[in-house]
Amino acid sequence: MTEIKTPDEIDAMAITGEFLASTLQTLSGQARPGVNLLDLEHHCRDLIADRGAVSCYWDYSPSFGRGPFRNVICLAVNDAVLHGLPHDRVLRDGDVLTLDLAVSIDGWVTDSAVTVMVGAVNDPADQALIDSTRRALAAGIAAAVPGGHLGDISAAIGAVAKADGYRVNTEFGGHGLGRTMHEDPHIPNRGRPGRGLRLQAGMTLALEPWWARGSDRLTVDPDGWTLRSSDGSTTAHSEHTVAITPDGPRVLTRRTDETA
Repeated sequence: MTEIKTPDEIDAMAITGEFLASTLQTLSGQARPGVNLLDLEHHCRDLIADRGAVSCYWDYSPSFGRGPFRNVICLAVNDAVLHGLPHDRVLRDGDVLTLDLAVSIDGWVTDSAVTVMVGAVNDPADQALIDSTRRALAAGIAAAVPGGHLGDISAAIGAVAKADGYRVNTEFGGHGLGRTMHEDPHIPNRGRPGRGLRLQAGMTLALEPWWARGSDRLTVDPDGWTLRSSDGSTTAHSEHTVAITPDGPRVLTRRTDETA
């Protein structure tokens, strides 16, 4: 069942989204060569605690993971793209890092992810991949309007991937959220326009295009969490929490360093 939020409830989610956006912007700015992933994890813990927020990942125990997730943020490097379990790894020049964070404040959740280059851009194709997911996210957001269909969002995202030459995995995608991190509906990153659930004002959705330079298939690390491209190719992931309103889509997790 897809929950419809009131304008006041969306405003409450926006408070969470503002904090989340600021946190991701701070941490991604600290992602430099020589920085350990665990340093980012622990700084994120401090920021969350200082704000009185709650990480939605801590103790997260879905059917696909191995036991409770005992970190507050997902950090994934290079060929890792989803559910990256932070570990003792020092970032190097040219690494591609995805930071994915979901938090709750006063019972309202938002979810967002950003992929950044660490240091210099050693391979322009990696930056092109990141840019593709960002354009796809913008296209998906633009399609999140009352009266449309869920398939319109999926089709808009998938069209960018196809035009850019990337393959799309539909097993993991976007989702509803609000009181919890994962609510109905599931939002695949490929679909057909005019199909699926009718979009209504008050829906709040996490849209998250992600893909790899090569395969659309995934493998799971021995940690039971981290998902990687099966061929070892670089991956990227962009995500925002969006509220559908009578005036159009409202991005609740937009960072101040974003240009659009």
